[in-house]
Amino acid sequence: MAAVRENYSAKPRRFRQLLPGRADLAPVRRHWHTDLLAGATVAIVALPLALGFGMASGLGATAGLISAIVAGAVAAVLGGSNLQVTGPTGPMAVVLVPVVAAHSASGVLVVGFLAGLGLIALAVTGAGQFVRYVPVPVVEGFTAGVAVVILLQQLPPALGFGVSAAQVLSGAWGAAAAFAADPDWVALSVSTGVCCAILLGARLKPVIPLSLVAVAVATLVTWYFGADIDVIGALPSVLPAPGLDFLDPAEVPSLAAAALAVCTLCALESLLSATVADNMTVHQHHNPDRELLGQGVANLVTPAFGGMPASGALARTAVNVRAGAAGRLASLSHSAILALMMLTLAPVVSHVPLAALAGVLIATSIRMIEVSSMVALARSTRADAAVMTLTLAATVALNLVWAVVVGIALAGVLALRRISRATSVEREDIDPHDHHDEETALLHEHIVAYRLEGPLFFAAAHRFLLQLLEVADVRVVVLRMSRVSTIDASGAMVLADAIKRLEHRGIAVYLSGLEPVHAKPLAALGVLEPLWRRGRLFEHTSEAIAAARRKLKTDGVLEQLEAEAADESGSERP
Repeated sequence: MAAVRENYSAKPRRFRQLLPGRADLAPVRRHWHTDLLAGATVAIVALPLALGFGMASGLGATAGLISAIVAGAVAAVLGGSNLQVTGPTGPMAVVLVPVVAAHSASGVLVVGFLAGLGLIALAVTGAGQFVRYVPVPVVEGFTAGVAVVILLQQLPPALGFGVSAAQVLSGAWGAAAAFAADPDWVALSVSTGVCCAILLGARLKPVIPLSLVAVAVATLVTWYFGADIDVIGALPSVLPAPGLDFLDPAEVPSLAAAALAVCTLCALESLLSATVADNMTVHQHHNPDRELLGQGVANLVTPAFGGMPASGALARTAVNVRAGAAGRLASLSHSAILALMMLTLAPVVSHVPLAALAGVLIATSIRMIEVSSMVALARSTRADAAVMTLTLAATVALNLVWAVVVGIALAGVLALRRISRATSVEREDIDPHDHHDEETALLHEHIVAYRLEGPLFFAAAHRFLLQLLEVADVRVVVLRMSRVSTIDASGAMVLADAIKRLEHRGIAVYLSGLEPVHAKPLAALGVLEPLWRRGRLFEHTSEAIAAARRKLKTDGVLEQLEAEAADESGSERP
């Protein structure tokens, strides 16, 4: 009963951990000034991204901006990370394009709402804890890959060609080719200058965030000299009133698959972004289940205002961390400043050059790549290097979901390969104690003991079977099972097959040291019952050896061998 009461009391505690608490306010009191500066920096960076991703999704710039404001504020309060910044992302925009084409904007709002319900379900069931099983090489490769994607995404505006809605590689290649044919040195100078100023500021670590200063200077200079350069342009000046008119139950079945894809993408992108944010700091640790809950509620609320689905955004989160954020006030103020820009500062912000913002993100992508960590992983093992490299390449060439799937799949295959090699079947000498020398020699010739060590599972079962069936010219095989770490159905079936084959050859099989937890799969396959009936299951190996001796004596094997040995010794006398 005590265990039952403890189980029931643990559930409310776990659910309470999904809700905001006093601990969230501690960083706000200590670091409110740096958080406000970081939030302003992120807002400046997030503005063109929100507009661009909204246009790229097919919903329009306003949907992207609303998503950054509403989802960013809700996730900042309810999410599980102090540093995460939520908003529309490039991968999300790509997923939504076919939904817009097939179901119009209202279909996307339904998809976002359903995805929010799915994220809440994942949070309540504790699925967020599984992110801890993502291998470090996958996280490092994903981080570096996202940094490369950000850099490639910002290449068109950095070269003076505006925000590109094309695929990352094709868009960057097209911008580079167009620049070679008709160079725009103004845009390149602005983006390079802003990028260099931020990277220099990162080394000097000034109190004032140079990203804000660099963007402001670039805006003033280009505006004063009337430079021909792409700018953000006009912004919406009012936040739409919330409503649920978009919900149409008849459309739900046809949108379920798209909602599942958006839910999966949001969960992976948010949790990996929060993990990367933790790795970029020392004392920060996010709650994955609470992060899923925050993202779920954010995606439930955002469609009511006409916003597109959102997730944790690694680029903006990295800017937030690098700008000195320490608490949730940074991401919350980022949403508030975006709303303020939309309502009051639209004419001023509309003159910010896209090239200046591209310089901010290019500098951020360069700082995201931890060269020392990547070199260390590359030198550790070839398997880690392969997983990291493949994840990086898949992130750039495919998308986030496939990159993580490919990275985890390769890491899993390589891990199974290493584990399967850890399974061993080694022959052991019979303990000579309590036996005469002649009898010991006879036992060594006709009783063999094998120690099974490691996991006996599907990846190692075939090799185990081949090793065990190499046994020849013996009457009894004793299998020592005490060092077996796990047995699955495949391992149990292979062991049953090996026992059957050995018995068919007239070799008796004894088991010793079998743990109760490992007996279950063997019993289910009917391996233990015949051994138990014949008296061939023992707790200790010495007992199995003694039983084997008795069997050889009962069968008359020892007497026959002793007689043969005596005849051979007599014939050798002169």
